[in-house]
This record gives sequence, structure tokens and C-alpha cells, in this order.
Amino acid sequence: MPVHLTRRAALLTGAAALSTPYLALAETPQPVVRGGEGVRRNTSTFLSQRWEDHFETLGTGAILADINSRALHFWAADGQTYRLYPSSVPMTEDLTRRGYTKITRKRVGPDWTPTANMRERDPTLPTYMPPGPGNPLGTHALYLSWPAYLIHGTHDTRKIGRQSSSGCIGLFNESIEELHGMAKTGMQVRLL
Repeated sequence: MPVHLTRRAALLTGAAALSTPYLALAETPQPVVRGGEGVRRNTSTFLSQRWEDHFETLGTGAILADINSRALHFWAADGQTYRLYPSSVPMTEDLTRRGYTKITRKRVGPDWTPTANMRERDPTLPTYMPPGPGNPLGTHALYLSWPAYLIHGTHDTRKIGRQSSSGCIGLFNESIEELHGMAKTGMQVRLL
């Protein structure tokens, strides 16, 4: 008995056959090799952390920005509220600052004045940018005790999960809005 293959069946069979290897790859985390060691770059590396591994006390809460995994962890003072956000991180190690700092102020609708070093790297940058959709600091910002270092939002969502900043930690605008509402001035922050 001859088998009749319809055009629709042939297309579906072909599409299934072509997509099978990609489905298998999507289920297997693929490490990216950097400097001889494997670094995973997918959402499965966004594992929850314990604040006790990074801070002596929880105090008014804590923020950990993990530059390697490109994730920001937040713990509220109650020890129960925990959030994990994907983030953008500095473009190069030269622009990266690591260590302990704290939030010195919070701002809705931040304005932006690029540093002299930023303008030297990119002379097309403006000298000042008011709040708004074109502002690279997004809708909210948390200023750290280190000058010119912030945790802020971004209107350019392509930057999240990438090395794309001049030293700051960037979040989706929705994420920084939530974090801004929970974070307290004086809260401890660690960039790892």
C-alpha cells in the first residue's frame, strides 16, 4: 500500500527534524570559556544566594551584585524577602569596582552627567542629559558611596545580561522600580 505524504505533513516533519538538535542544545547549559575556566551564561546560573555568605549582619537589608553571573540579589531586613534580578555589568575589568559600599541616596527620574573618562572614551556623549526616555540611567537610580557608581535602570533592554556599562550595575526599569521601593538609604551593598 503506497504512503501518501501531504505537503503539510512534509513541512511539519522537516521542521521537527531541523529543530531537534537546537532543542537538545537549549536544554543543556553551554559554558563560555573565558581565561581558561568555564563560565555559564544562561538563566540557570541565576541561583539564589544566602546573605550570610556575604555580610556579617543583615541590618536594614543587603544587595549583592554578582558581576560574573550578571545577577543582583536583594534581601530585605526581615530576612524573608529575597529578589533576584538579571543585570548588566561593566564592559571591562578596568571599569569594574568590587568590594563593599552602601546606598547614599535614591532618585526617581535621575539625570545624567557623563564623567570625563566616559567622554574621553566616547566624545559623542552629551555633557548633561535630563531625565527621560533617552537617559541611560532609566527611571530610577540608587547612588553608591563610590563616586559615579550606581545601580540604575535602563531603557535599552538589550544591555541586561551583558557587559555594557561604564562601571554601573543596570537593571530592567521594572526591576529597578521594585528594588528602589524596597531598598533603604544606608543599606549595605557588595559588588563581587
